[in-house]
Amino acid sequence: MQLADFIDFDAIKPAFPGGNKRSLLQQLANLAGHRLGLDPATIHSSLAEREQHGSTGFGQGVAIPHCKIDGLNRIYGLFVRLAEPVDYKAIDGDPVDIIFLLLSPPDAGAEHLKALAAISRVTRHGATLEKMRGARSRDALAAVLIGADERDAA
Repeated sequence: MQLADFIDFDAIKPAFPGGNKRSLLQQLANLAGHRLGLDPATIHSSLAEREQHGSTGFGQGVAIPHCKIDGLNRIYGLFVRLAEPVDYKAIDGDPVDIIFLLLSPPDAGAEHLKALAAISRVTRHGATLEKMRGARSRDALAAVLIGADERDAA
């Protein structure tokens, strides 16, 4: 699985408002709910519940909040870069500025893990993270993500 299989490229945000972790998750839920026609409160509740099991801040300024959502019929991903990093309680203690939101149907266990792996492959490369942080537009960010996808598929 590649990012192109599930990332909503039209919804990439290069300067997303962060605030704090709670407000960030609410804003992500609002954006995803609007894009998917689903209740943002349901999405936010599921994301918050997942975070209670441990932070989805994976280090190097990257967070991958993820959860399963009833009523969703496909894996869905959003990518945002924050205007200002937020304290996300990441495993390395660093603030987070790159967010991949991943929502999956309840029965998409293996596909959910494959999508998480695709995100992880892209975000483990320091040079790719630098390009993500340096891109100034939605199109530039999309190009970085597609380029990383193609590199990892080769």
